[in-house]
Amino acid sequence: MNESLQSLKKNVHTVLTGKDRLVELVFIAMICEGHLLMEDVPGTGKTMMAKLIAKSIKGRFTRVQFTPDLLPSDITGIKFFNPKTQAFELQLGPVMTNVLLADEINRATPRAQSSLLEVMEERQVTIEGETFAIEKPFLVIATQNPIESHGTFALPEAQMDRFFMQISSGYPTFDEEKEMLHLHRSGNPLEKIQPVITKQTLLTLQGQVKQIHVSEAVEHYLLEIVRATRDNTWIANGVSPRGTLAFMRSVQAKALVSGRDYVVPEDVKSMAVPVLAHRLVLSMEGELHATKRQIIDDVLEHTAVPVESGASQK
Repeated sequence: MNESLQSLKKNVHTVLTGKDRLVELVFIAMICEGHLLMEDVPGTGKTMMAKLIAKSIKGRFTRVQFTPDLLPSDITGIKFFNPKTQAFELQLGPVMTNVLLADEINRATPRAQSSLLEVMEERQVTIEGETFAIEKPFLVIATQNPIESHGTFALPEAQMDRFFMQISSGYPTFDEEKEMLHLHRSGNPLEKIQPVITKQTLLTLQGQVKQIHVSEAVEHYLLEIVRATRDNTWIANGVSPRGTLAFMRSVQAKALVSGRDYVVPEDVKSMAVPVLAHRLVLSMEGELHATKRQIIDDVLEHTAVPVESGASQK
C-alpha cells in the first residue's frame, strides 16, 4: 500500500508540485471505488491530474468537454442506422474507459448531467434496453469552475451525493510554482510518465480496504458526526445514508494508507470535510453565516472524540 501511494506521489511530483494531500485523497477515492468532484479555478492542474492518474495505472483515459449542447448519448453511446449495411449498429460512448474526465460538468444541461448517474452508481450503461458493464477500475473525475456562474447549471443534489469526495488544491506556494517552472522548462514532463500501479493491484487494494477494522467506539463517533449534520439550524438537509457509507469506507482507506489495519479517530477527522461537506444543503441562514467546510469543522469541534489506545481498536 505505502509503496503504491509513494510511487503515485512521485509520479505526480514530476509534473505537479505541492499535491501530496491531493494525491492521497485521489488514491483513497480510487481504492474505495469512488468518484471525485474537483472544484478549482482554471489552470490549477485538474485535467493534468486526471491524465496522470490514468497513465500511472496504465488505464484508458477519456475526456468529455461538457457544454450546453451535449446529449446523453454523447456520453453513454447510441445505436444508429448505417445506410451502408442497412442495419443498426452500436457505438459505445466515452464512458467505456478507466478514467473519465467530465470537464466543466456544470456547463451541461441537467439532462446530460443525469446520464452519469447510472454510470457512477452501477458501473454500467443501458442503451435501448441493452446493458453494458464498464471495466474495473473505473473513476470519474468531474471538474467545475467556482468563479463563473454564467451559462452553468448547478449539479442537482442527487448527483452531488454520488461523488465520493469534493476536493480542491488551490494555488501553489511561491516555491512550488518556482519548482513547476523548472519541471516544465524543457518540455511536457507528462509525456515521460510511466505506469507505477497495475490495474490488478488497484483491484486487490479495493478488496483489502473492506477488511480494515472499525471499532464500536469509532463507529459511534462517525455516526455522531453524521447525525449532527441532520440536527443543525444552518443545514437544511444533512448527510444521507449513502454519505454515511462513503464516510465509513473513506476512513477505512485512510487507515490502510497510513499502514494500519484499524481505524483511529484521527482518520475520521481527516476525511470528514472532503467526504461530507459537499453533501450538505445549507439553510438560508446557514448560507449567510458559514461555508460548508466551516460547518463540518464546527461539528467536529463539538463532537466528543473517543479515547482509545491502538491495541484496543481491534
